Amino acid sequence: MSEERHESNGSVNIGRDEEKVEELSRLFRRILNKGIYGLSFSAYLEGQAPGSMIREHQIQARMDIIKRHITWVRSFSCTEGNEYIPRIAHENGLKTVVGAWLGTDSEKNEREVEGVIQVARAGHADIVAVGNEVLLRGDLTLHQILDFILRVKKEIPGIPVGYVDAYSEFTDHPALADACDVILANCYPFWEGYPIEDSVQQLKEMYRRAVEAGKGKKVIISETGWPNIGSAQKAAVPSHANAVTYFIDTYSWAEKDDIDVIYFSSFDEAWKQDVEGDVGAFWGLWDKDGHLKYG
Repeated sequence: MSEERHESNGSVNIGRDEEKVEELSRLFRRILNKGIYGLSFSAYLEGQAPGSMIREHQIQARMDIIKRHITWVRSFSCTEGNEYIPRIAHENGLKTVVGAWLGTDSEKNEREVEGVIQVARAGHADIVAVGNEVLLRGDLTLHQILDFILRVKKEIPGIPVGYVDAYSEFTDHPALADACDVILANCYPFWEGYPIEDSVQQLKEMYRRAVEAGKGKKVIISETGWPNIGSAQKAAVPSHANAVTYFIDTYSWAEKDDIDVIYFSSFDEAWKQDVEGDVGAFWGLWDKDGHLKYG
């Protein structure tokens, strides 16, 4: 008798789990098909990584997959073919946040800065982002970053210039927020170890702190997301259901409160496992081959 009851309860639980997955999938597709603000974009294919030359045809192929779902594309670099991304995005009717990647290599920094200036002067940058998480990594000093920001602002008057980093860096360094025309804040409840149940509430608090640091300037959440595979970060657990739930809850809040959110990321990137561990490769809404993972 107990075995029969156990089997029956198991069937009910399986049925409920399937219903939950179906409901999450339906909500995910509804939001994605309606359109979200933006996506972080990478054109790297299997076997490629920073240092690989990106070709225009592969950028266009990847753009074709995502373009009907978004208004904005965010790129990260202006060298090695990444400088083509903003023009191709514009040709596909999208707006652009164009990044210059800054790191410890001074020669490459110069190429990146000159590259983003050229892209902006050609009319393909709606917002310029001078650096991404440079302070968080400790690659450059605050003074060096401010010099780059001010240099780019001087060269491309009329185009909003900002800098991307964790929301807390703007709070901790008021001069950084003061130098930016727009605050581009990365907000990751996952990396701070919050469980999925608390994640969007924490995202709201991160955004609030970025707004406070901006002192009235426009704030864009330049990255947020949740991986579906990999090791847990404290109470933050990668899974299919958690990744879909975070996406749904994030954009439900964004729509309700009119928050601009650029989701991370468009596609899975295998090379990131080398720098971010086993979760690094699984942040995309689409997999490495361009297949939608959810919905």
